[in-house]
Amino acid sequence: MSVVTNTTTIGAIEAPSRRNTELMLLVFAVAIAVFAYANVGLAINGTLPAGMLGYGVGLTLLAGVGHLVVRKFAPYADPLLLPLATLLNGIGLALIWRLDQSPRLKERDNFAAVASKQLMWTAVGVALFVAVLMLLKDHRILQRYTYISMVVSLVLLILPVFFPPVYGARIWVTIPGVGSLQPGEFAKIIIAIFFSGYLMVKRDALALASRRVMGLYLPRGRDLGPILVIWALSILILVFETDLGTSLLFFGLFVVMLYVATERTSWIVFGLLMSAVGAVSVASFEPHVQQRVQAWLDPFSKTTLAQTEQIAQSLMAFGSGGTLGTGLGQGNSDLIGFAANSDFILATVGEELGLAGMMAILLMYGLIVERGVRTALAARDPFGKLLAIGLSSALAIQVFVVAGGVMGLIPLTGMTMPFIAQGGSSVVANWALIAILIRISDTARRPAPAPAPSPDAEMTQVVRP
Repeated sequence: MSVVTNTTTIGAIEAPSRRNTELMLLVFAVAIAVFAYANVGLAINGTLPAGMLGYGVGLTLLAGVGHLVVRKFAPYADPLLLPLATLLNGIGLALIWRLDQSPRLKERDNFAAVASKQLMWTAVGVALFVAVLMLLKDHRILQRYTYISMVVSLVLLILPVFFPPVYGARIWVTIPGVGSLQPGEFAKIIIAIFFSGYLMVKRDALALASRRVMGLYLPRGRDLGPILVIWALSILILVFETDLGTSLLFFGLFVVMLYVATERTSWIVFGLLMSAVGAVSVASFEPHVQQRVQAWLDPFSKTTLAQTEQIAQSLMAFGSGGTLGTGLGQGNSDLIGFAANSDFILATVGEELGLAGMMAILLMYGLIVERGVRTALAARDPFGKLLAIGLSSALAIQVFVVAGGVMGLIPLTGMTMPFIAQGGSSVVANWALIAILIRISDTARRPAPAPAPSPDAEMTQVVRP
């Protein structure tokens, strides 16, 4: 007896979405953040904090909304990005609330509790996260706005020049009824979009047209134009806004993306030389930058102790933390003063969680960067590859300059630690950054659709006895 059936030889391969893994990691992240919040209350007052229930419910709702939106609109996205961002944000909220309870900070004239405000900004950040995933169906749409993004980023970078400086740097824009915003946090994302679109078109000219001198491929004169323009803009930002952090981020991001696009080591060499020349030149005549450099070289100087007291207190906090730390709520990092919950919040991590806690925080940032790089490797289009690398590099550079400044490795930059430090602009912008990375990873990990069945498919004869 013989039976003849129609069969196709190609079928869809279903890849796991990993959303259940993400959900379990989110539960773990929220539990750690709530435990940290409770630990602070027990250490300071001996009782559970009165707002712990509201904090736990609020963080759970925000994480749950984010997960449901990812499950619906980006089902194949990387399962680690959202839990890592939630955990860092939750720990940051607990640390900020811990500093709000400090009697020494409450004695200051300009003291204001900011933990509840930071939770509000976190909700705004998650709302923007949701909006990006719902509205941005395909990251390649952003490529259409390459030169528009260049204009927008320049406007955001120039805007603080027209506002008064805050603690010596012009990086803030004051909006009545809203407060102060830091446009540079949003500019880093928009600049990455511009660099990705520009380098995707120009990478062949930048990579192939060059001369070999002493083992290095030197670019042609006209190909040096982009890097010279970016170098000049970073120097102008440093001069007019005295913002060392944004200058390093802006120029470093371009050099990293240029190297990734062209695979030419010469661009890295040129970038390092030009950044060194620019920094030394500006530091020779700009008083604010000179003060930052002097504080870095000798933070315990008796002649400049009034200007270097914060960095000195930060270094002592790291030293007193040891390996395991003094415990949440039991340190003295609040002696740093008004910047304890913003620029120097890592000092609280180093003192109260110790070297182990500090390494855990840095490893979480490293995991986000690693998942971003993995997304870039998996992306099927060159624009997505460059954009994922750009966003990951922006986060990595910002973490480096902030952590390096607080630890005394480089001059203090005044930037905020992503997700952890107090600052509405920073937390909102970084949630948008995570949303774009999730969108790219969803596109990269999504299985290819199964081909439509052919009407004249091969007839396969199956013979059964």
